[in-house]
Amino acid sequence: MVPGEENQLVPKEIENAAEEPRVLCIIQDTTNSKTVNERITLNLPASTPLRKLFEDVANKVGYINGTFDLVWGNGINTADMAPLDHTSDKSLLDANFEPGKKNFLHLTDKDGEQPQILLEDSSAGDDSAHDRFIGPLPREGSVGSTSDYVSQNYSYSSILNKSETGYVGLVNQAMTCYLNSLLQTLFMTPEFRNALYKWEFEESEEDPVTSIPYQLQRLFVLLQTSKKRAIETTDVTRSFGWDSSEAWQQHDVQELCRVMFDALEQKWKQTEQADLINELYQGKLKDYVRCLECGYEGWRIDTYLDIPLVIRPYGSSQAFASVEEALHAFIQPEILDGPNQYFCERCKKKCDARKGLRFLHFPYLLTLQLKRFDFDYTTMHRIKLNDRMTFPEELDMSTFIDVEDEKSPQTESCTDSGAENEGSCHSDQMSNDFSNDDGVDEGICLESNSGTEKISKPGLEKNSLIYELFSVMVHSGSAAGGHYYACIKSFSDEQWYSFNDQHVSRITQEDIKKTHGGSSGSRGYYSSAFASSTNAYMLIYRLKDPARNAKFLEVDEYPEHIKNLVQRERELEEQEKRQREIERNTCKIKLFCLHPVKQVMMENKLEVHKDKALKEAVEMAYKMMDLEEVIPLDCCRLVKYDEFHDYLERSYEGEEDTPMGLLLGGVKSTYMFDLLLETRKPDQVFQSYKPGEVMVKVHVVDLKAESVAAPVTVRAYLNQTVTEFKQLISKAIHLPAETMRIVLERCYNDLRLLTVPSKTLKAEGFFRSNKVFVESSETLDYQMAFTDSHLWKLLDRHANTIRLFVLLPEQSPGSYSKRTAGQKAGGDSGNVDDDCERVKGPVGSLKSVEAILEESTEKLKSLSLQQQQDGDNGDSSKSTETSDFENIESPLNERDSSASVDNREFEQHIQTSDPENFQSEERSDSDVNNDRSTSSVDSDILSSSHSSDTLCNADNAQIPLANGLDSHSITSSRRTKANEGKKETWDTAEEDSGTDSEYDESGKSRGEIQYMYFKAEPYAADEGSGEGHKWLMVHVDKRITLAAFKQHLEPFVGVLSSHFKVFRVYASNQEFESVRLNETLSSFSDDNKITIRLGRALKKGEYRVKVYQLLVNEQEPCKFLLDAVFAKGMTVRQSKEELIPQLREQCGLELSIDRFRLRKKTWKNPGTVFLDYHIYEEDINISSNWEVFLEVLDGVEKMKSMSQLAVLSRRWRPSEMKLDPFQEVVLESSSVDELREKLSEISGIPLEDIEFAKGRGTFPCDISVLDIHQDLDWNPKVSTLNVWPLYICDDGAVIFYRDKTEELMELTDEQRNELMKKESSRLQKTGHRVTYSPRKEKALKIYLDGAPNKDLTQD
Repeated sequence: MVPGEENQLVPKEIENAAEEPRVLCIIQDTTNSKTVNERITLNLPASTPLRKLFEDVANKVGYINGTFDLVWGNGINTADMAPLDHTSDKSLLDANFEPGKKNFLHLTDKDGEQPQILLEDSSAGDDSAHDRFIGPLPREGSVGSTSDYVSQNYSYSSILNKSETGYVGLVNQAMTCYLNSLLQTLFMTPEFRNALYKWEFEESEEDPVTSIPYQLQRLFVLLQTSKKRAIETTDVTRSFGWDSSEAWQQHDVQELCRVMFDALEQKWKQTEQADLINELYQGKLKDYVRCLECGYEGWRIDTYLDIPLVIRPYGSSQAFASVEEALHAFIQPEILDGPNQYFCERCKKKCDARKGLRFLHFPYLLTLQLKRFDFDYTTMHRIKLNDRMTFPEELDMSTFIDVEDEKSPQTESCTDSGAENEGSCHSDQMSNDFSNDDGVDEGICLESNSGTEKISKPGLEKNSLIYELFSVMVHSGSAAGGHYYACIKSFSDEQWYSFNDQHVSRITQEDIKKTHGGSSGSRGYYSSAFASSTNAYMLIYRLKDPARNAKFLEVDEYPEHIKNLVQRERELEEQEKRQREIERNTCKIKLFCLHPVKQVMMENKLEVHKDKALKEAVEMAYKMMDLEEVIPLDCCRLVKYDEFHDYLERSYEGEEDTPMGLLLGGVKSTYMFDLLLETRKPDQVFQSYKPGEVMVKVHVVDLKAESVAAPVTVRAYLNQTVTEFKQLISKAIHLPAETMRIVLERCYNDLRLLTVPSKTLKAEGFFRSNKVFVESSETLDYQMAFTDSHLWKLLDRHANTIRLFVLLPEQSPGSYSKRTAGQKAGGDSGNVDDDCERVKGPVGSLKSVEAILEESTEKLKSLSLQQQQDGDNGDSSKSTETSDFENIESPLNERDSSASVDNREFEQHIQTSDPENFQSEERSDSDVNNDRSTSSVDSDILSSSHSSDTLCNADNAQIPLANGLDSHSITSSRRTKANEGKKETWDTAEEDSGTDSEYDESGKSRGEIQYMYFKAEPYAADEGSGEGHKWLMVHVDKRITLAAFKQHLEPFVGVLSSHFKVFRVYASNQEFESVRLNETLSSFSDDNKITIRLGRALKKGEYRVKVYQLLVNEQEPCKFLLDAVFAKGMTVRQSKEELIPQLREQCGLELSIDRFRLRKKTWKNPGTVFLDYHIYEEDINISSNWEVFLEVLDGVEKMKSMSQLAVLSRRWRPSEMKLDPFQEVVLESSSVDELREKLSEISGIPLEDIEFAKGRGTFPCDISVLDIHQDLDWNPKVSTLNVWPLYICDDGAVIFYRDKTEELMELTDEQRNELMKKESSRLQKTGHRVTYSPRKEKALKIYLDGAPNKDLTQD
């Protein structure tokens, strides 16, 4: 954003700044990775001096001027440019800045040290960029001239920095602004602060952490003596027994005041301060009832700490205009007559009486609470009243003492101490009940220091009841939430200040007047629940009495224990300051180390002072990584490292004595690189890593063994040619460069053969860290096109093979264990025998599992014999060449290579021909890959993002292909570039993704045309998997379809793939069925778990459907019944016929086909009724995991045609305040008149008296009976149902109706409250809310023992 003209720094000597050319400066802060993407924009006059530019930049970013450099960034190499002079008076124009163009600058470190941030004790100023605060009440036309520098973070108008105000703010922990406001008010009250200082903490008697008075004392000392801009309140809240969650609970400041005073009274028992709260804040009033016939008066004395003043009387639309008016209303008596008559003890009968309150004594500190929060029973919302209520700076309370001049002689003689002495004082208005007087008090206390109550006449106190306002606690926001801050007048200088959390600023009397309130615009009876405004909430006045008005204690007047406390806090603050200085000079950077023995990458954070030498940092890192007992110190060194790219940037030869601050580029909050503690063996020498080199991990590929070796790291330069790179690799791995082929893995789905000898590595796409595969054999494979070569197929398969763990069902055939036992007897120590043929037989076969296995074994023998015959006939390419993966071993089950003949892997190659010919159609993987190389389906399988950089093991042994590795194995897909125009695909599954079938149009299994690697072997799972469970570890090409994968699993499960289901297990042990058989396993990754469950799988055109019962008049109208299978082309009646036996067996429901219906389910809403003749996928759209409602009918089905409309009606009875059950109404058309007729017919209400309204929300459209009469849109003026505002176009709409002549029941307050509770409970059970509640409020409590009791009843 370019600041506007009014926001610029305009030198005063320029009379007409508009005519002067301006310079647009765009500054990028490069000193921190967090700010490197941010831009600072300044639009300055061309005559602005350079030093002023530096000042403006420093102000805007919050750095101390002179601790950073500015260098040109207009595409110029900043390393070759001298920084601009921050002391120069040269103008921007003379310094080569160009007016009318963008001038780019880089903000950089100065002399290798990061810029210093403006701190609270910095001499450069106290207001950092984020601490500048305009104040709670920004005023128009505030102080300041046009030359004031203004940005979005700064405002110098109407604000003084801390050194001038002299006050310290309080940090808001999260939502503790209400606490901060009260604490600042108490701190600014001389009498309270002085009394708190006089109290002495005895550490031997109490824990200082849980002592509320002591923590308040510490806080006040810090507020008075600290040099910080703001201090924390966590120690105070900890003494309250609060944890961190309390900081996120906003409470009422008046409630906090009451609870805190109560806690202080408890803590101060039997001390000099035991009666402090009462002496300062407690007043007395009389609650009386006077008989109007005989003049007899019964009364009691109550105490109060604050006076709650109503903003707007109940039932009135007019608010009180002032505090004085509200006070008069507070003591205005009411007449008890009619049914409310008072029983007079003297008259011995019920008489008219006057009931009211009289103030007997006002406290020294008078607290007035303006009751701005209320509850609107019409909207059932909490609301805030923003009406204007003025309050004076001086308040004369003498007019409120015994305002009624009652001269009846009975008044003074009557004591009636028994009738009303128990109970609270006017509970509707008094917010606090401190009535603990045992006797009766008719007098007025004039001397609070006296130990006895003195009785005097009211007139003696009237002249001394002038109060001056000194604290206004302001609430800004709505009833849903907001912010508190305090406006407080200092008794030291009579100046008003705004204490807004950590910001303290000077304000004026005009700002105080703005807190009187008054919302703009016309409002209804009550303000909205979300109406926001800023207005006064609590007022605190102090009695003007020179004899009692105290001044704050000066430092030399402090008690000795306070002086000691001040000294301790100063020492702590100095210690914190020194610690901050150390932190400011400490480099904190991530440290990595590959453990030389465990071969595990360890991570830690190295914190080293910037002046420490490199060799000292190495020793610190050496100890931090616990290598003392593992390797000598001289076998370790620190190198610059990029963990993200696994790249060693440079080593630091000859710089052992260089300070770390210079090596790391200064002290920064975050670094864009890391450090690696590199280790070597005693007989090895460290390799030198130079800046500009790139790191290459070289994997050697053995085509004969079909294996990929662990990586060897070499370093190269981007300007090297491919030929030079081959020579470099040849020296490192001792392979001939003449026949060497290098394949670069540029990204996760791209293999590139480096074929141009003169091309540079940079042109080939090398970066910081790279991965290449190298092969240098004497075979003719290098003469083939790369995508047709054995090397490409090997790497392609290597990248796409994943390891899965498959849990077989408990009912797996017993022959599984027999097979394993047979293998052991025959000398096979671990691998499953070559059961490579699928289990045959019709889907409906009733053969036993053992019989199926036996048949499968016979076919396997036949297959083996056929292979031998083929070999004898001279087909050497098929008989002598073993499987591509025959020699690949699993690291989890390693075997001696000599056993490879007996321990053959389970590997399947499903053939393209029909079952009769598949014996002779076995093809090598080379043929398979030739087919795959022409595929154009590559874009469909590029879904994995696993890196291949970790394809290595600890001892650098060769790693077999597709060995499962670990969760970091390469699983990325590879894309072929050859023959992209061809249309063959690896899978021939139907394009219709909505059909979950494993059979094609000819009825053959789709798996018969898959050519994907598959290998399975038994796996010993962790203990606790359960008896009867067996695991398989499967290595499979993730491009295989689910259908083919299931067919590979058939021999292990023991049944056809159509008779078991596959469930994918997620991290939370949740299982989800995989049903889309034509999709690949590309979404799976290494070590995913799969559970196999026996059960019928879907055939072509079938869909799994969840059936729920619709119970319209139940509390929970949606009940799950069962899973069913519906087929394409099936009628609704046929599906109902199939459901009947399942409902009987699984749910115990005995239903006839004509007594239930199926209907559409949209979440919880019932929709279209499906008619018996409807056909799925023709008349009814159906999809996977579809959901339908089953609704039991009371009688014969009334829905016969799609032109009919079924709505659910419900009668509202206002005279009884209740709703009748649902009744279905079937309409022949969308006519409103027909709906009225039907409703009149079923209810008996005359047609002309029918009124209806559409329900809102989801079914059953629940609504409170307190709201339904006025909240719904009754009797809409429409003639058809399918227009606004009804829009009833489908079955299942909810219609409420009523008799317009029926009167609404009159409820008492007690009945309304009781009904509200019942409705709230009912609607919460059904998931509907009856009232607005933004969050569950937590009760405000202060725990005197320092911790809450964790009981079950606590909120």
